[in-house]
Amino acid sequence: MKIVIPGGRGQVGTVLARTFHADGHDVVVLGRSPDKREWRTVKWDGKTVGDWADEIDGADVVINLAGRSVNCRYNEENRRQMMDSRVDSTRVIGEAISKATNPPKVWLQASTATIYAHRFDAPNDDVTGIIGGYEKDAPDTWNFSIDVATAWERTANEADTPATRKVLMRSAMTMSPDVDGIFDTLLGLVRKGLGGTAASGRQYISWIHDHDFIRSIYWLIEHEELSGPINLSAPEPLPNREFMRILRDAAGVRVGLPAMEWQLAIGAFFMRTETELILKSRRVVPKLLVDSGFEFEFPHWADAARDLVTRWR
Repeated sequence: MKIVIPGGRGQVGTVLARTFHADGHDVVVLGRSPDKREWRTVKWDGKTVGDWADEIDGADVVINLAGRSVNCRYNEENRRQMMDSRVDSTRVIGEAISKATNPPKVWLQASTATIYAHRFDAPNDDVTGIIGGYEKDAPDTWNFSIDVATAWERTANEADTPATRKVLMRSAMTMSPDVDGIFDTLLGLVRKGLGGTAASGRQYISWIHDHDFIRSIYWLIEHEELSGPINLSAPEPLPNREFMRILRDAAGVRVGLPAMEWQLAIGAFFMRTETELILKSRRVVPKLLVDSGFEFEFPHWADAARDLVTRWR
């Protein structure tokens, strides 16, 4: 297959490109500053249709991951970049597909599990899950993230691509041992003795092992009956307290200092990020993926954590 990955230079894009390339597929990554890799990289601006669109015409699959990192302070400029980078890139990909003589069979569009409501009472699946937005006591930053996610999905849905199946990937955190990924960051905190309970520890963490993420992408490509919003997450989200305890056990670290909410706020300020990534309860489960027959290699966090720690080492 020919697989085009706009915005594929980050952790998740690298995980996918590396695997697709190793499996013998023709991989093209679109980036604003393309670098030399084992696969082909092509320059684009993420705003206007240019020569890069020739790569889309005749491709089998497009996987759009483009968007400014959310690991930052949500000031006015960063908010503008987070919103514009997602909406603009999705819009021009839709334009390129609509103009293609031989359009791709499937467009896998990145979204996020953050689109769901902050809740503890029940999980959010991709059929009955509650879309978040302005829940009681929700900080403004949380509401902004949902605004971004809904604008992202709306732009993809508005694209006129009748010959191309569209899937909106509402992904949980992809756990891989790659440097500077979310797992690497969490394990680093654990190894420093800082991987204890965050705030109340009741907030749920949704996650997916990188092997299952890759397998689920292949599954979505192959299963033509799947379209629209699909949750990509392991079936066992866990409260922060339990999640971090299991990670400490896997890493062989006995103690993890807990952090109160005000301490997290101070730490996030100095790390130039936001506490939403830690405090929002993301209780997400993959109903449509499981109902279609997909079986997880790592459904349980304890097994996933042990595998990831071993590979990280």
